[in-house]
Parts: sequence; structure tokens; C-alpha cells
Amino acid sequence: MDVGFLKPLFDRPGPWACVYLDTSRATEDAPTRRRLRERFVCDQLARQGADAATREALVLRLAGERAARPSAGRALFAAGGEVVLDLPLATSPRDVDTSWSLLPRVAPLTSLRGEWPSCLVARVDRSGADLELLDDAGPRPVGRASGGPPQGRGHRSVPADRYEWHYRNRVENTLDQTADVVADELARRWPESDARLLVLAGDPRERRAVHDRLPEPLRASTVQAQHGSRAAGSSRELLEAEIERAREEYVRTHLEDVLDLFRAARGRPGEPGVGGAHDGSTSGGAAEGMRAVVEAVRSHQAATLLIGQTGSDARREVWVGPGVDQVAVQRAQARALGVASPEPARADDALVRAAAAADTEVLMVPEGMTGPSGGLGAVLRWHG
Repeated sequence: MDVGFLKPLFDRPGPWACVYLDTSRATEDAPTRRRLRERFVCDQLARQGADAATREALVLRLAGERAARPSAGRALFAAGGEVVLDLPLATSPRDVDTSWSLLPRVAPLTSLRGEWPSCLVARVDRSGADLELLDDAGPRPVGRASGGPPQGRGHRSVPADRYEWHYRNRVENTLDQTADVVADELARRWPESDARLLVLAGDPRERRAVHDRLPEPLRASTVQAQHGSRAAGSSRELLEAEIERAREEYVRTHLEDVLDLFRAARGRPGEPGVGGAHDGSTSGGAAEGMRAVVEAVRSHQAATLLIGQTGSDARREVWVGPGVDQVAVQRAQARALGVASPEPARADDALVRAAAAADTEVLMVPEGMTGPSGGLGAVLRWHG
């Protein structure tokens, strides 16, 4: 998961009030249940030490929810009397969870928010393609690629023995030219889109022609949808279902690929530290355990931070300062980083904060998958 969207939380000092709650249920007693929930959130935060202005800001935000939201849950982050982020969740939290802490409680997002890679979608026909970007903000048009004009017979009868070959040749040339134009436009827009998947929809013949003309690296990130038409008024439901499945498959495959990289780097013969001691080890292109992972993330050496749902390291205490990279295993180490008064924080929250600042990807390793020992690992960007 790209955690860059969390950066607004780290531009201001804490402490932070954080609330995770289920918004998936819509019943007849919803207004009463919402009022009870608001009171519970306020009481819990008061017991934890949150100031009145911040509690009031959260309660007012929750009270503004008058209809069921199209999400499984919400995560709210508030400080200094202001709700800074209000995020939809892909998975419902089990209970209403509140916290009041120096750092915002962001680590649960890695499992509750989900990873839905953005998609560049092209709906193709013989005259060109409509392009849209599908991300957290929903679908939005981003352009159009136009080829040659559609070729047709009109109302004139064409003698097959004289004109059929020429007619078919003109049509084939037009289709080829259109496919070239669409493929070139997609290759041009792909880097600036920040999308992870390219989805080709529309007429089967034309979308296959576009696919065959894409550059090989882009083709590897492309899926062809069986549904979706460029025609006005066509239904999007089947296409959206296909895109959802493609996103799920991308997430699953990407996690497996990253874990394969991690295991291969960790297990290289002759590398130091192989064996996964919880205190930390670095071997080739991987770091494992508290000390090694803190160092890798703090120095911006980690390409991907791995946090396991099982394992105790993520819940351990580290020492932090106001700077996003000021995180250390020991208090004396934090002072050596220039922190005058180090404060304790959960390791997972501190590491996600540093990862967001360094544009480091964060992935949650679910139960049942073999991840780093102790629950913390990293795939490195480089190694000596």
C-alpha cells in the first residue's frame, strides 16, 4: 500500500485522537445507535486524556453522518481541535477503537483500508478510445485517442469481384492505424498516470489490436476486460466487477512477489545475519527484525516495509522525536539523532510514519503467509 496519503498527519504535532469504527450496517435504530456510538467515543477519549476541543471535533464529524456510507468503516484522525483525515475503510473494524497518543495510530490502516491500485481504463472501438483514471476518488475522464474515421459501405452496393479486396484492405489499414494511435497515447500517458494496472475494454478485435501494439513493459501491467463498451448509455456494472477482480489479483500477486524477494534475499548463502533474530539482521537485499528494519526505514533504504499480523515486534516500543525520521530502538540512540526529549511510541506507527515520508511501500502480511520473523521486515532499495 502506498501510504503517501498519510503525509498530512505528520505536518503537525500531536497528540492525536484516532477512531476506527464500522459504518457498514444500516438498520432502523441507526440514529439511536449513532448517538450511543458518539457518546462512547467521547467518553473513551476523555478517559484516555484527549482535550475537549478535539473530542468535540470528532463527535461533530460523526454526528454529521446521516446516511449509511458506501464503505465498510471509517478511520478518523484529529488533533488540536480539528479532524485532519476521515478515511473510508475496505474492511469493517471489529469494534469501535479509540486511541490518544503522541503519534497517530495509523498501522491498522494497512489491513483495514485495503490496497486498491489505481487503474488507467481505455474503452476502445474502431474510431479510437475514451480514457479514464480510476483511483480512490472514483473514475474521472483523462482524455481521448482518435484514429481514422470509421469505414463503412454506406448505402451503395459494391461489386465483390472488383472492390471487395480494396474495401477490406482500407478497413484493415484504418483499424491498424487506430490501434497504433491508441497504443501510442496509452504509452505516453502511462508514466504520468501513476496507475498500476491498464485495463483495455471495448470491442474485442480492436482491444486485442491495441494490446499487441503496447510496449512490452506496459503489456505486462495490462488486463483485457470482456465487458465495457464505448457506446453512450452502456452499463458499467460488469466492467466494474472485472476491474475489481483484476485489482484483487494484482494485490495478491504483488504481495507474493514481494515476499518471494524478501525470502530469497534473507536466505542467500554466505550472507551475514541469516536466521532472523528478532533484534535484527540485514542480508543482501532484506532487513529483518526490529533493529535492522528501523535502520533501513530511517535511512530511506527500504523499498517495502513488511508488517505481519502475527509477531510481537510491531507492538514493541521505540523512541521517537518530532521529525519523521527520528525513530530509534533505544532512548540513547534517539538522543544521538538530535532528539532532545525522546518519547515512546509503538513501533508499527513510528515505522509507517517514516515510510510515508520516504515514499516506502507498506504491506501487511496476513495470517497463514510466511513473513518476517517477529513480524517486521523490509525489502531494500539497494545494498552494499
